[in-house]
Amino acid sequence: MSLTKSLTVFLLEFLETAALALLFFALMYLVAFQPHQVKGNSMLPNFIDGEYLLTNKLTYRFGEPQQGDVVIFKAPDNPEYEYIKRIIGLPGDSIKLDQGKFLINQKPIDESVYLPITTQTRPGNYLRAGKEVIVPPNTYFVSGDNRSNSSDSRDFGPVPVKNIVGKAWFMYWPPAKLGLVHHDRYSFGPASGFNVSPTTP
Repeated sequence: MSLTKSLTVFLLEFLETAALALLFFALMYLVAFQPHQVKGNSMLPNFIDGEYLLTNKLTYRFGEPQQGDVVIFKAPDNPEYEYIKRIIGLPGDSIKLDQGKFLINQKPIDESVYLPITTQTRPGNYLRAGKEVIVPPNTYFVSGDNRSNSSDSRDFGPVPVKNIVGKAWFMYWPPAKLGLVHHDRYSFGPASGFNVSPTTP
C-alpha cells in the first residue's frame, strides 16, 4: 500500500472516529447531561454565583426526587428561566414555618448538615408564617439555601414535576470544587441530636 493511500485511510478513519465522538457527546448533552451556571446568590453558602455544574437529566426517569435533592427546574412563573434549589417537601407533605424553621408533616427538620444552625427561614407570599400548606400531587416544594434572599416555593408555590430538568450532578468549575455534588438528607426531630446522612448522586 502506498504512503499516500495509507495516509488517506488513516485520515478517513480519524474523521469517522471524530464524527462518532461528536455525535456521542451531542446525544449525551441532549439526553443525559446538561451544563448549567449558578446565577445569583440564592443557594449560598453551598453554591456560589458563577460556578458551573452538569445536570443529570436521566436520574428522575428511574426514580423519584427525594427530600434534600438539589435540582434544576424551569421557573413556574417564567419557563424561560431555570433555577437551582433544594427539595424540601414531597407530594402530599404538609409544609409550615414555625419560628423561622420548616416543619414537614408537623415535625421540625434539621438542616444543619448543609446550613448554619442559626439559619432563619423567612415566609413568602405563598407560605405565610404559621400557615400550613399541602404539596399537591406531582409537585415539589423547593427552597434556596440562602433563606433570606431566594425566590422559591415560599413565593411561587410548589414546582410541577414536569418543570424539573434534572438533578445537580457534577461541579466542574471552579477547579477547587471539582467533583460530584452532594445531596444531603435532613432528619426530623429537635434542633440537635439528629442523624443526618450525606449522600452522593
